[in-house]
Amino acid sequence: MTSAQAQLPRIEFWFDPASTYSYIAAADVTRLEAEGRARVDYRPFLLGPIFARQGWADSPFNLYPAKGDYMWRDLARLCAERQLPLQRPSRFPRHSVLSAGVALVGLDAGWGKRFVMAMYRANFGEDVDIATADGLARVLRDLDLDPAPILADASAPPIRARLRAATGEAVARGVFGAPSFFAGDTLFWGTDRLDTALRHAQA
Repeated sequence: MTSAQAQLPRIEFWFDPASTYSYIAAADVTRLEAEGRARVDYRPFLLGPIFARQGWADSPFNLYPAKGDYMWRDLARLCAERQLPLQRPSRFPRHSVLSAGVALVGLDAGWGKRFVMAMYRANFGEDVDIATADGLARVLRDLDLDPAPILADASAPPIRARLRAATGEAVARGVFGAPSFFAGDTLFWGTDRLDTALRHAQA
């Protein structure tokens, strides 16, 4: 990291690979970093346990059809604005433990941010099943990465333990949905709060 990068406002980006609006947020934070406006720490976690604490056994977008219908229309608008592909997944939400584990492995190795954006495009732009090793292998190969050792590491107990710990940290810090952003200790929820988080980080 250069001294200039160290001086940039810092934001944490908390996301679940199955989260629709995190797809938009991933594109937005990618742009922020490319423009040199912020330094973003990617924090994968799992929404399922958090939803369970709220008494939900499924995504609220499935539990409440009107909310889900709105979300898909809204997502189409947001994707069109950003020129992102959108193909409604044949299964939603997809199980995200393995893909979140791959993200952790990649963030340790330096390619995690590229993977996150590619994974979201695959899930929500191409209907690739990112819950499976085969689907994730396709994403990894497209990034010129060898899937076998990565998937093995992502499934191993140390990464699973870190993912559980990250989810526990999210709960402890008040995260209840994704995407969520932190500027310092202040939580901002939702794709449309990224600019607010950035201003807070700059203050």
